[in-house]
Amino acid sequence: MKQQEGKALTIRKSWRQIGPGIVVAATGVGAGDLVATLIAGSRFGYALLWAAVLGCVVKIALSEGSARYHLATGSTILAGWKILGRWTSWYFGAYVILWGFIYGATAMSATALPLTALFPIIPLPAWAVITGLTGFFFVLLNRYETFELVMKFMVGTMFIIMVSLAILVTPSLPDILSGLTFSLPEGALFYTLGLIGGVGGTVTTAAYGYWVQVKGWNGPRWIPLMRLDNATAYIVTGIFVIAMLIVGAELLYSAGIALEKGDRGLLDLSNVLEARFGSTIAIGFLIGFAATALSSVFGVWHGMSLFFADWYYHMKGQGEALSSEREKTPAFKAYLFWLTFPPMILLFAGRPFLLVIAYGAFGALFMPFLAVTLILLLNSKAVPEEARNGWLANVVLAGSSILFVVLAGQQLWQLFN
Repeated sequence: MKQQEGKALTIRKSWRQIGPGIVVAATGVGAGDLVATLIAGSRFGYALLWAAVLGCVVKIALSEGSARYHLATGSTILAGWKILGRWTSWYFGAYVILWGFIYGATAMSATALPLTALFPIIPLPAWAVITGLTGFFFVLLNRYETFELVMKFMVGTMFIIMVSLAILVTPSLPDILSGLTFSLPEGALFYTLGLIGGVGGTVTTAAYGYWVQVKGWNGPRWIPLMRLDNATAYIVTGIFVIAMLIVGAELLYSAGIALEKGDRGLLDLSNVLEARFGSTIAIGFLIGFAATALSSVFGVWHGMSLFFADWYYHMKGQGEALSSEREKTPAFKAYLFWLTFPPMILLFAGRPFLLVIAYGAFGALFMPFLAVTLILLLNSKAVPEEARNGWLANVVLAGSSILFVVLAGQQLWQLFN
C-alpha cells in the first residue's frame, strides 16, 4: 500500500513540474500557424487533419532530441554542433541574427492586429511598438519561474477559447475521423507540407533544451520527466491545431469563405464569428488570438536570447556557463534588444525585398540542418549509450530531414521565381 501511495505521489509531483514543454509549444504556435491551419480547413475541410497530427509528432521528435542531448551530455546543442565543425556555429550565427531582425517585426505586427481590433484608439504600428516594449521589459525584469507561469496562463487562455470555439461550431465526429485517412486532395500538397513542417515552431524547437536547463533539470535522470513534459505540451498543441482546423472546416469550408493570406486573415474570421454568433464570441476569439501571438513574442524574446547568449560565449570559448546564468549576461540582453528595437524600423518603412528573400532562405534551411545534426549527435559516442537514439527516433528524424529538404526547395523556388 505504501509503495502504491509513493508511486502516486511521484506521478503527481511529475505532473506539477511540467512546464518547459508548454513554453516551447506556446512559442511555436503563432498567428501565422493559426492562419495556415484555418486556410487548410477552409479549402479542404478535414482532409488534412492527419498532416496537422503528423506535424506535432515531428516536432515532438525534434524538441525531445534537442533536450535529450542537453540532459545526456550536460552541455548544449551548440556545443554539439561545434563538434561537427566550426562552420555550424557561423551558420547558426548568421541565421539567428537575420532571423531575429525580421521575426521581431513580424511578431510585433501579428500581436498588434487583435489589439488594434479590440482597442482601436491607437494605430497598428503603435500597438506593435507597445508589444515589443512589453516583451522586452517583461523578459528583462523577470526570471524563468515568472516567465513560465505567465506562459502557462496564456496557453490556458488560448486553449480554452479556441477549443470552446471548435465545440461551438458542433463538428460531426465521422467527418473529423475521415481526416485521418492520409488522403491528399488535388492542390493540397503545399498546405500539407506547411502543416507538417510549420505548425508548432521551427528554430524554437531547438531552444527547448535551454528552457529544460534553466528549469533546473540537469542529467540523464531527468529524461523521463522531460519526455512526459514534451509529449504533454505537443498533445495540447495538437488539440489546439485540430480545433482551429475544425473552425476552418465548419465555418469557412461549408460556406465557401476564403480568408486573406497572412496574419490579417484572422480578422476575417473575427468578422465571420461576429456575423454568426455575435460580438461576444468575436471578442473572445480576438482575446485568444492576442494570447497566441503574445505568447510567441514572450517565448522567442526569452528562448532565442538564451540561444544567442550560448552561441556568443561558445564563439568566445566560454560556452560552459550555466544556462541559469545566461539570463543575466550582456549577450542575452543584447539579443533581447536586437529583437525589439531595430525591427521597429520595418513597422514603419516596410520590409525590404532583399531581407525577405534572405529570411526565407535561412528559415527554410534551418530545419533540415537541425534534423540532420540531431541524427549525427544522438548516435555518437559523445552521448551515453542509454540516451542515444533508438530505431524509432532515427526513423522520425530521418523522415523529418527529407521532409524539410523538400520544404526548403519548395520555399526557395517560390522566393526566386
